[in-house]
Amino acid sequence: MISPAVATRLVFLMVGFSVASWAPLVPVVKSRGAGMGEAELGLILLCLGLGSLIAMPLSGGWAARFGCRRVISVAASVVCLVMPALGAFTAPVSIGAALLFFGAGIGTLDVVMNIQASLVEQEEGRPMMSGFHGLYSVGGIFGAGVASVLLGLKIAPAGLMLLMAVGSALIIFVARPGLLTQGGSSESPVFAFPKGMVLLIGFMCFVMFLSEGSTLDWSGVLLSERHRMNPSQAGWGYAAFASTMSLGRLTGDRIVARLGGRAILVGGGLLAAVGFMIAAVAPNGWAAIVGFGLVGLGASNVVPVLFTAAGKQNQMPPNLAIAAITTMGYAGILVGPALIGFLARGIGLAPTLAVVAGLIATVPLFAGRILRATQGAG
Repeated sequence: MISPAVATRLVFLMVGFSVASWAPLVPVVKSRGAGMGEAELGLILLCLGLGSLIAMPLSGGWAARFGCRRVISVAASVVCLVMPALGAFTAPVSIGAALLFFGAGIGTLDVVMNIQASLVEQEEGRPMMSGFHGLYSVGGIFGAGVASVLLGLKIAPAGLMLLMAVGSALIIFVARPGLLTQGGSSESPVFAFPKGMVLLIGFMCFVMFLSEGSTLDWSGVLLSERHRMNPSQAGWGYAAFASTMSLGRLTGDRIVARLGGRAILVGGGLLAAVGFMIAAVAPNGWAAIVGFGLVGLGASNVVPVLFTAAGKQNQMPPNLAIAAITTMGYAGILVGPALIGFLARGIGLAPTLAVVAGLIATVPLFAGRILRATQGAG
């Protein structure tokens, strides 16, 4: 029988694979929609985030009541059933509705796979969270690559997404026997507002996910407009970020075991903050790319350590705490880049990235307080 640790890795891989399979399809969806402009596309894409934000706060309670195995299986089934519709539908309303369900399934998986990961990590008695999150990154790279190749082979979007859905379903089918039948305290409520230390950890997740969203949406703008780099080279900022983050997470379990959670929060937070400052004040585009690479390396293991801490704190049931910090972190990805856009309009993009660096610098300030209050998470 497959072990819980391997099953957890497979779920992280499947979620990254499924989400990334949608990304190359976005330009196709826009081109097929009659009269669809950027504003209409933005509203449609918002449905994905809305579905996730609706499901995430409830997912911890579902895991406690029904167990990780059952909830992950149902959520993965929803994702796999909806994926072909994303390639087949052409009407904006239909695509938006499909994305709403797709987002709800992905949001549920995001929460419950981290609950499963926390339980497995505690059972194994060693750091494992970074490796789990690293498999999400690997799944994302693999999913985007496969989808892009299939598009290049002129496979119709509906057929492409059907193939990707079959791949995702096979991964979950293999993983299912190793998924845990429990999902936290069965006596916990379905939903609870974050409080105390969980609220602080959630804010730290918000900041770190905001940095990821900022790099994804704004690094190319900085490189092309401030440093006049060719659009074909402007993507190197996020590529550097994603590469160093993947490398950091795939090697992170050994690093966390050797250095401890506090060193990761302090050192990683400072390195990410310095990286953003370098990107903000860099004299040329290549120096800014180095800065974004440092952001990815520094941030890579901060969020896994925060998830571990949320699973060990005793102010809320762990399943609800993980649901809360996942929701707050995801909100950072959704609303953070927009907030940065508004701020950049007033003070400029480079100074705004310096503000992001200042926010990240709060993570080391609270590292000791977080880990002291989470029963030796560091």
